[in-house]
Amino acid sequence: MGNLRIDSPPTTLRAIALERMRRAIIAGVFKPGQRLVERTLCEQLGVSRSVIREVIRHLDAEGLVMTTGQGPVVAKLAWDDARQIYEIRAALESAAVEACARVADAGVKAELRAAVDEIERRAAERDWMAVLEATERFYDAIFTAGGHTVAGEIVRRLHGRVAQLRVLTLGSENRRVTGPRRIREICEAITANDPEAAGAACRTHIREACAIAERLLAK
Repeated sequence: MGNLRIDSPPTTLRAIALERMRRAIIAGVFKPGQRLVERTLCEQLGVSRSVIREVIRHLDAEGLVMTTGQGPVVAKLAWDDARQIYEIRAALESAAVEACARVADAGVKAELRAAVDEIERRAAERDWMAVLEATERFYDAIFTAGGHTVAGEIVRRLHGRVAQLRVLTLGSENRRVTGPRRIREICEAITANDPEAAGAACRTHIREACAIAERLLAK
């Protein structure tokens, strides 16, 4: 994440700049509370101030950036916000995995297994951004297959802060092992077409992540 500059601007320049900034915040390149200076960001990404302003507005709407009297800064993770995000995830994701388990066919099962294999491989390498991408694919497949597309859209709107929390909890030595293991348990319950086990595994997974976040954030 050291080189954020876009040397060959594509037609979707704003979208590319937004994704670079989002990933940089999630990865900790820009720290919570750090000021985001337009001129510096223009130089780092190689884009205009108008693009940077659009990106900042979008990140503000996602909750990754907040505007202060001194300008935009990277938002700090607050425990009360995190707690609410975990509550939303527990309700929406557990319902989705139960629905997915009822209808999952061979194609869906193969897609989920591939995502879990990638999560485990990347976690062993400690490539957390790749873990996040594979985890997003895993849940996208679940929401789609289970017919919970509106719930999936709600969770995706929280994408940035959910990703921040995942990186935070994966930084715990134990979670590097238990996180992928819990995802595997969800996958196995879905592939066994066992809604009750899938929902229980999902709730356990989120409850454990929430406990780690509380320990780290509720100070």
